[in-house]
Amino acid sequence: MPAPTPPPRADDAAALAALLARVALGDRAAFAALYRATSPKLLGVVMRVHAERALAEDVLQEVYVKVWRAAGQFDAARAEPMAWLVGIARHRAIDELRSRRGERAATTSLTPEDGDGPSPLEQLADDAPGPLALLEQAAEARQVGHCVGELSAAQQQCLALAYYGGLSHHEVADHLALPLGTIKSWLRRGLLALKDCLGRATGRGAAAATARGA
Repeated sequence: MPAPTPPPRADDAAALAALLARVALGDRAAFAALYRATSPKLLGVVMRVHAERALAEDVLQEVYVKVWRAAGQFDAARAEPMAWLVGIARHRAIDELRSRRGERAATTSLTPEDGDGPSPLEQLADDAPGPLALLEQAAEARQVGHCVGELSAAQQQCLALAYYGGLSHHEVADHLALPLGTIKSWLRRGLLALKDCLGRATGRGAAAATARGA
């Protein structure tokens, strides 16, 4: 029986692209070969966000579930295969970090400091926003999403790490292996661009409201 064909190297872009094309067609053998070729590098990417190996391995499995489902979206003309895979791994690791920090914050905020007063859960009904406030919040969320979409990919990634992932500027620089000055510059420019975009959106909303009232 011939020996099994070894998986391609992680830096062999053509071979990885071919495997992704086969994965998109549901080829499980290609998926296994892709996993063997790329999982060590992607595990390293995840462990830069989650140092606990057991958690990182769990996240890695979710990364490959995403790869299996999204392989058809890979476009070799727009991205290198390894860069595309690293992007999926990094985003999934950041999402997990954000989720865990959110759960810790929610647990802390919903725990009464003493046993005498009502818990925050008991007070939620009194403070719930009305329908008009919910509509305004939804409109603001759409505006923010639109404005974030106008930023460069680098600015979006920095903002996600700093403001959603909760990383410090130094941690963002370490995570992306870039100079601290570059990270600060991207964050500053990204925030200024967001402020400018949201300001324009607010001005258009006010003008539309004035026109409706005229």
